[in-house]
Amino acid sequence: MPDLSIVCANYYSALTAKTKQRKIFPCHMNEIIAHYAPALLAEGAVHSPPPAMPQATNASVTTTTQSALNRELALLAFNERVLEQARDADVPLLERLRFLCIVSSNLDEFFEIRVAALNEQILFDPNARGADGLTPREVYKLVSERAHDLVRAQYALFNDDLLPALAREGVCFLRRNHWNEAQSEWVREYFMREVYPVLTPIGLDPAHPFPRILNKSLNFAVELEGKDAFGRSSGIAIVQAPRALPRLIRLPAAIAGCDYAFVFLSSIVHAHVETLFAGMQERGWYQFRVTRNSDVEVEDEDMKDLREALKGELRQRHYGDEVRLEVAETCSDKIAGFLRQQFELDQDDVYRVAGPVNLVRLMQIPDWVDRPDLKYRPFIQSVPAQVAKQKDMFKAIRQGDVLLHHPFQSFKPVVDFIRQASEDADVLAIKQTVYRAGHDSELIEALIAAARRGKEITVVVELLARFDEEANINWAARLEDAGAHVVYGIVGYKTHAKMAMVVRREGDLLRRYVHLGTGNYHTRTTKLYTDFGLFTCHEDLCADVNEVFLQLTGLGKAGELLHLWQSPFSLHGNLIKAIEREAAHARAGKPAAIVAKMNALTEPQVIGALYAASQAGVRVDLIIRGVCLLRPGVPGLSESITVRSVVGRFLEHSRIYCFRNDRAYDVYLSSADWMERNLFHRIEVAFPLLDPRLKHRVMREGLRPYLKDNGQAWDMDTDGEYKRRKTRRGPAFRAQEHLLSSLVAR
Repeated sequence: MPDLSIVCANYYSALTAKTKQRKIFPCHMNEIIAHYAPALLAEGAVHSPPPAMPQATNASVTTTTQSALNRELALLAFNERVLEQARDADVPLLERLRFLCIVSSNLDEFFEIRVAALNEQILFDPNARGADGLTPREVYKLVSERAHDLVRAQYALFNDDLLPALAREGVCFLRRNHWNEAQSEWVREYFMREVYPVLTPIGLDPAHPFPRILNKSLNFAVELEGKDAFGRSSGIAIVQAPRALPRLIRLPAAIAGCDYAFVFLSSIVHAHVETLFAGMQERGWYQFRVTRNSDVEVEDEDMKDLREALKGELRQRHYGDEVRLEVAETCSDKIAGFLRQQFELDQDDVYRVAGPVNLVRLMQIPDWVDRPDLKYRPFIQSVPAQVAKQKDMFKAIRQGDVLLHHPFQSFKPVVDFIRQASEDADVLAIKQTVYRAGHDSELIEALIAAARRGKEITVVVELLARFDEEANINWAARLEDAGAHVVYGIVGYKTHAKMAMVVRREGDLLRRYVHLGTGNYHTRTTKLYTDFGLFTCHEDLCADVNEVFLQLTGLGKAGELLHLWQSPFSLHGNLIKAIEREAAHARAGKPAAIVAKMNALTEPQVIGALYAASQAGVRVDLIIRGVCLLRPGVPGLSESITVRSVVGRFLEHSRIYCFRNDRAYDVYLSSADWMERNLFHRIEVAFPLLDPRLKHRVMREGLRPYLKDNGQAWDMDTDGEYKRRKTRRGPAFRAQEHLLSSLVAR
């Protein structure tokens, strides 16, 4: 009798063979099996295999449609909070523009991943209901309405507030109809020299079908009248803007009329349309942009060489299924309908925008404009005294565990740690995970140098780190060329844990040194994200890290770890146990409290355990930057739970779990959010702070200021809506500003 998972997968593939469904990935099998298994088992067609993965433990209370919220709507709510930063007059003007661009970037990914997945759910089973009680079509309708509202608000802010304010400060975006003679002449010369030679206008007719449109590329639809030299008169043409062309062009100061003057590429091309279609009459010229499904998945049979299989998938990312069409607000109904038909989209998928179709391109403006008074004040990152006084990183770590709090403290000690290990003759081996490192990484260059020196270098590169796949493929190739051992973790489980281990000979001993972090080994983001990192040579912690590396590179059963909580094996179960222990303390009349900080909380059984703890009398304070599907403050369910989100200058990224545990105060740092993907489909670790001094420091810096924040914090109500906290009297307290004033170098 065939295996249940095989039959379900085959049945699913047959059902979706004629649709635009994506490939099956191992992490999707649970939902596929859950949907088709009951009928197939009832028919006796298959047998049910024993579970191959760790299963979630039973929480005391399960979520219901009354207690669950919707993840997609919660993501949009987060972006509404980010948009408020662009509205905030207390935020420097160029930073407000940057926040506006961040919203656009977030929305791009939202459509590429979340809306694309929602479309697949509609195809897969339109009548299925999620934990929130909604069908995929109902969710899509709500998402569409809210996303349209968000986009309208975004462009209204851009046009009515930010553009005039920037113009008053000498930062101007010159519209085509407002160019003076000198500006028009300069633009024409630029067009003929830089733009015209690389444009390929396509007049649509039977010999020129509608072209393939790259994901998120800038394009123009042109309505034309008249006949060309061959007597053709299709009436519609498409012009694709080559990716090599800049979308914003700065005019020379001598003719600009202001300190910083920029012209959009779309305006330049539009102004010279007669050059592209000689003798034809232009009746309309409209920007458009299509967003496509960009999730990358690889089938099991391709896993013989994951890197090569992934290269093929990345090439297809540019042409995935269409999920959104953005068109100029002035676009005629005829052209909008024509484009919608070409991309097989519904009316709700069309977003009319009052400005450039890609605001993300404006993200460069704050870097191009030399106006420090319109930006956040720069600061000098500090270094812990233990490291600053001791240039030898290994000696500093032997003196005691070292904690770094980014971005207030520098990431340089981490780079120094790997560089010194690379150059130290006594270091025998270095092992490290790489999830996101960027295209230019001092740290990986140090690993490459170490490999060339003949050291044993093992790097676990996560090739499926979304939107960083290409950079990671390139790093993997360079590391292999240098002689490093490069592996890609476990198929079906992203390696998201942030770990580095150095093995060093010291006399007759081999000593291990470890760095564990909540954030990526990416030097640029460590200046923008809040994260913690720990250096230690504690033997038991180092032994645990070594065990995880053995799992990632070899084969065998997972051993029991002494201190680390690891997904997919023990992290979820230990979380539930820690929450239930607080509930037991509360029932016994002891003080009980949980304070946790993370990016997202969506896992149903963790939410259920938190509800049960609240009913037992546990005080639960959650600091969740993004998506939270738990409803706080519901009478009889979650009365003692609060949820707040802090959105400010830095992206809140650290994950901290603090359990009072009577008076022990167990504090864990982690790379894992409380989400199903982190707890069951990724390799993650949560590591305890064993040094009481560092434990209290994390509570003092990573938790308490955020509970006190009344300047950048948002409180979530029982309906999942957020209200910005306001001070009643006196100056507002902002956690990030407080940490800047207390931690950065003076």
